[in-house]
Amino acid sequence: MPEVITVLNNDDKNLATITHLFGTIFSFIPALLVWLLKKESNAYLADQAKEALNFQITVAIAMFVCGSILSLVLIGLMMLPMVWLANIVFCIIAAIATSKGETYRHPLCLRLIN
Repeated sequence: MPEVITVLNNDDKNLATITHLFGTIFSFIPALLVWLLKKESNAYLADQAKEALNFQITVAIAMFVCGSILSLVLIGLMMLPMVWLANIVFCIIAAIATSKGETYRHPLCLRLIN
């Protein structure tokens, strides 16, 4: 069976890029909105929004664990800035990849939404 090649327009690339970048500011809300609105009509946007949503949920869980449970032994307070910085770095890398029309997969990400 031949492989189906889809052509992405600039609007799809830009929305995927914005979805990843806005995750650094608004957490999982932009990814959730894009995924809910585009999951039926655009496979690329649905895939990237789902990826951003999974990553932001993973970051939220890590922030919760570092801020509550691990802060009791003081290591969590040192890890909070590292989680925050990793969120920014990986979201920028994802935004650069999606601006080129590539599919990006975050490392160290829980795949909670399939």
